[in-house]
Amino acid sequence: MKGHADLGRDPWVLCEKELDLEHLGQTESLFALSNGHIGLRGNFDEGEPNVVPGTYVSGVFEHHPLPYPEGGYGYPEAGQAIVNVTNGKLIRLLVDDEPFDVRYGKLTKHERRLDMRTGILRREVHWTSPAGRPVRIKSSRLVSFSHRAVAAIAYTVEAEEETRIIVQSGLVANEAGPVPAEGDDPRVAKALHSPLVAVSQDVEQRGAVLVHRTAQSELHLAAGMDHDIECDAQYDLENEARADWARTSVVTVLQPGQKLRLVKYVAYGWSGTRTSTALRDQVAAALTSARYGGWTTLRGLQEEYLAEFWDAADVEIEGDPVLQQAVRLGLFHVLQAGARSEGRAIGAKGLTGTGYNGHTFWDIEGFVLPVLTLTAPEAAAYALRWRAGTLQAARDRARTLGLGGATFPWRTIDGAETSAYWPAGTAAFHINADIVRAFEVYRQVTGDITLEREGGFAVLVETARLWHSRGHHDSHGGWHMDGVTGPDEYTAVVDDNVFTNLQAARNLTSAVEACRRNPDLAAEMGVTTAELAAWEKAARNVHIPFDETLGVHEQCSHFTRFAEWEFEPNGHRYPLLLHAPYVQLYRKQVVKQADLVLAMHWHPQAFTAEEKARNLDYYERRTVRDSSLSACTQAVMCAEVGHLDLARDYLHEAALVDLHDLQQTTEHGVHLASLAGAWIGVVAGFGGLREDGEVLRLAPALPSTIKALTFRVRWHGMRLEVRIGEGEVRCAVAGPAGCRMPLRLYDEDVEVGDDVPLVRPLRTPQPLLPPPTQPPGRAPRRINGEGGFEVPRALEADHVA
Repeated sequence: MKGHADLGRDPWVLCEKELDLEHLGQTESLFALSNGHIGLRGNFDEGEPNVVPGTYVSGVFEHHPLPYPEGGYGYPEAGQAIVNVTNGKLIRLLVDDEPFDVRYGKLTKHERRLDMRTGILRREVHWTSPAGRPVRIKSSRLVSFSHRAVAAIAYTVEAEEETRIIVQSGLVANEAGPVPAEGDDPRVAKALHSPLVAVSQDVEQRGAVLVHRTAQSELHLAAGMDHDIECDAQYDLENEARADWARTSVVTVLQPGQKLRLVKYVAYGWSGTRTSTALRDQVAAALTSARYGGWTTLRGLQEEYLAEFWDAADVEIEGDPVLQQAVRLGLFHVLQAGARSEGRAIGAKGLTGTGYNGHTFWDIEGFVLPVLTLTAPEAAAYALRWRAGTLQAARDRARTLGLGGATFPWRTIDGAETSAYWPAGTAAFHINADIVRAFEVYRQVTGDITLEREGGFAVLVETARLWHSRGHHDSHGGWHMDGVTGPDEYTAVVDDNVFTNLQAARNLTSAVEACRRNPDLAAEMGVTTAELAAWEKAARNVHIPFDETLGVHEQCSHFTRFAEWEFEPNGHRYPLLLHAPYVQLYRKQVVKQADLVLAMHWHPQAFTAEEKARNLDYYERRTVRDSSLSACTQAVMCAEVGHLDLARDYLHEAALVDLHDLQQTTEHGVHLASLAGAWIGVVAGFGGLREDGEVLRLAPALPSTIKALTFRVRWHGMRLEVRIGEGEVRCAVAGPAGCRMPLRLYDEDVEVGDDVPLVRPLRTPQPLLPPPTQPPGRAPRRINGEGGFEVPRALEADHVA
């Protein structure tokens, strides 16, 4: 059996040319469609077979008890899990009373194609029933970017001989399915078994609306369907509805060559405060609007939306078709996750599956939002506004922990902390500064100050107050942060983690600068001159551990004094957390994911070129990448220090995490941060882009296997296009007439106008050290000529899975 589905190498299309049930869970995630509000897994139209049936609406979740063998002060009392809401994808087909099921009868064609330029998933099937009745089936599915509450399916059946056809279009609530990943606790299973309680059912002329509420979180959800029907023969129509299902049935007899075409419109709405009647009417209105324009209009608007997105976000890679397809797919899923989130969190899996119970983590602010800021800034603003809207919950959490300011949750859906694990949860305070970094990158890249004044400012101030209450000065004036966990969860609850300290210092400095930009808001929040001085002093005196003997930074205090991890020579026992107790991992020189290396990426000015080279060499030998968040960061820093081929290999691993199902967990949803990281690896690695300043900085360099690279980003309302290849770097700007864009290209301050492109010679960095080695079995997986990996795959795990 292949390790992953074969989806071709078309640069714009994922194409499954034949039925592949062995990898059905993987393709359900990869073919998932979403707009950030509605998410439809790539399940078959008829619903079965499936691995994880899934329809999700952002923000709809259920509470469940958190398991504690022994309680403790400040432990969160309830967990949260995303709910599989009312399924509106279902279209069942009966051919002379025999249900169409790919497992029975004879398939002579079964092809699915996801086109990233149109945002449409197409399926074409030629099937002969067990009784010998042949039919041709075509379906097209979209989740609308222009109509936030709407999805649509165009479904056509063509007869090859006289055949009675029945099409049943349905809504089904409380659909049976697996407990979300990480949901082995029976209390979670119980909470998610039939989580929707029926409220009302309305049958319309060509459809129905069902209203439910969640049993514990008490959120009201409305789901509705309506239809356009075209048929070459006479047909009858019937509508029914019950508590947990509704069905629209069409029956006809088709002659050879005749067709029945049904366009299904599906709409969703939910609220924790509005009445069920209001939600019913909202969904009915969305369906009316969708039917008014029809399928053709929805499809046209979808193509227009994506054409505008790709015009300012596309990446073109010459010489590596595998990477080309993977990076575009990553961008497509990142866009789908955030495009219309509008006041809701973006989960680590987007709306493609139940992995991590639908929670959002620091992954989103750290990796996903910077990509959205540079390519679809409105989507990034939605997510940041949601985070600002949870500030009061973060203040309350800080009070619980005995701290000042605000402590944002490690994992959540609605803003309340749901992590019951201290070392890699609450102790990972860096999430607060990661959130601030996302706000600052948005302000710097877009030039938009309204978001800061509408909520970002309060986040900056309250997180600064958190850091000031959390850190302390020693007798020599140095500022320290003790008892924290950085990105590396194998080195938990440590003192002076470099990444955390640098992030905290930048958070404090950013808050000071924001107060000076907004003195009125600072006065409203009671920021004093003494507070500003204290924040500045802490940031100025932050302690950054450094081992003078080895000439490297210590990931945390005393890290280089810890015992070395004894790697097995054959390198098969990964991830380590499944083969070794944490008591062995926590104080050994073994790194789960890029930590100190991420600090060098996000804080390039804090390290010299020699320090970067030596640090990378040291930590490469100790990093096992038991997390999908690591490879992209290692790609960026390998490229910066001149190890370009090694960077390419890491980039392949980050980009293909789901296309090649490297962790064998893609069936639970795509790895959104790794997919965003693939774009980061290309643009920040080979493009050398750094966006965390008042001007963009570029230092391009290409590995030998990539002939040319072109990427586009947005900056202050302009579109910058950078082409790297044929010995030169070419920068061009599109925007208002006469627009000018400042850049720092390598070590030169330049300005690019809309009239004449800027051209400079391409430079190749000279590495100060030879390429580093990795732990046994952890060299990055290289792509061979057939598009497969040359080294065996190994299971990996994210976070504390």
